Amino acid sequence: MENKTEALKGEDLILKYKIYQPENGEDRPGLILLLHGIGSNEEDLFRLASKFPAGFVVVSARAPYTLSPGRYAWFELSHSDGKPVINAEQAEKSRLVINTFISRLIERYHINKDKIFLGGFSQGGIMSYSVGLTFPKKLSGIFILSSRLLPEVKPLIKPREDLQGLPIFIAHGKSDPVLPLTYAHDALAYLQTLTDNITYHEYDMVHTVGEQELADLVNWLLAKSI
Repeated sequence: MENKTEALKGEDLILKYKIYQPENGEDRPGLILLLHGIGSNEEDLFRLASKFPAGFVVVSARAPYTLSPGRYAWFELSHSDGKPVINAEQAEKSRLVINTFISRLIERYHINKDKIFLGGFSQGGIMSYSVGLTFPKKLSGIFILSSRLLPEVKPLIKPREDLQGLPIFIAHGKSDPVLPLTYAHDALAYLQTLTDNITYHEYDMVHTVGEQELADLVNWLLAKSI
């Protein structure tokens, strides 16, 4: 299937973004929304757009907070006593902005509401957890790559009965020096008390997106979008 890539879109939908969509696609395509990590931008994960299954519009969004030219964040981050300290106000604003952004994408591109997947890398994965676990009925699944679950969002997470219909894909590198593997273990242990709908993978890699990881993610997306 031929595809077309559109240049950066944006202000009217809250966030700037790049979009990859079928040239002669379905009337109501699915949506895969990608969220980049801290200090990166919408170009980073957009390079993977053509790897995802056919029948989806793929959108890579730019985070709203500027760190420096070309570098953006969903929330600012500092480290105190070796532990990450987030700007909680920015993280909460981004959570709500992403939710609204999804609604506007649905309307703009006539998205099939039964095929909406949200995922991201590192801080983008953090936000995918935050949005997916608090608006689970809006999504068909979330995928979390080399990331962590914020303690600050736990009080907002919906109950078990709401989460059962939200497939979760978690993947992490065994040698990740930025967000150590323990973050994935902690998130998995916590979420297993709330849902059985989790697919979990570990890989021999650092803080990156690996080829096998991407292949496993694509297979998961195919299975969950049937």
